[in-house]
Amino acid sequence: MSLREHLRELRRRLLIAAAGIVLGSVAGFFLYDWLFATLSEPILEYGSGGEDDRLTAVAFNAVGQPLDLLIRLSLFVGFVISSPIWLYQIWAFIMPGLKKKEKRYALAFIAASVPLFLAGIGMAYTLLPRAVQFFFGLNPEGTSNVIAPDIYFTFVLHLFLACGIAMVIPVVLVGVNMMGIVTGKQILKSWRGVVMLIAVMSALAAPGGEAITMFFIMIPLTLLFGLAIGLCLLNDKRRLKRERQLVPAGS
Repeated sequence: MSLREHLRELRRRLLIAAAGIVLGSVAGFFLYDWLFATLSEPILEYGSGGEDDRLTAVAFNAVGQPLDLLIRLSLFVGFVISSPIWLYQIWAFIMPGLKKKEKRYALAFIAASVPLFLAGIGMAYTLLPRAVQFFFGLNPEGTSNVIAPDIYFTFVLHLFLACGIAMVIPVVLVGVNMMGIVTGKQILKSWRGVVMLIAVMSALAAPGGEAITMFFIMIPLTLLFGLAIGLCLLNDKRRLKRERQLVPAGS
């Protein structure tokens, strides 16, 4: 396709993805009360009793905040619910440049990226209470935590999206390898930096320096990265084999 046709195709894919997010956001509107209560639970539980009993609450401090939070949480739910749609649109834009056999692999990676993204969201949800406990534990004695919802839910949504996207990155690496943008060896050369980045992300997502929680995050991300490298190297080997078969003998 020409550059103009590529741009038209990109626009069409973006419009479909945006429509999916909007429709998912309608569902998020109806789930708002439940989602607000569920994500606020770690804060309320922290002040519910025990040796560290103190006042904890999510308090609105502006007239328009409830509406703003309703829109943001609804969009987040729409983003998660519509993940099969927008992830497919990404791959559908890439797939015309792939060969028939490579397209089958791409469809498999589409099927893998959705559960991986949702698994990352689930992992972030399990880590949220630990994060709240750690940060609230840094409070000086006699102080309370009355938090504005825009600040708290920004932290929550960033944590969720970071974990979700981190789980999908290995799939993206395999995709760009199939497109011929990077080789498996190029990805392999950067393994030290990637492992270091995974370790830093895991440490940040496991407040308090808890080794068990850190490894709980780090191990699956590292294994996924290693699997992505293996698939990229295998794809490079197959591509090289095909190219050698296409070269006439004696040339």
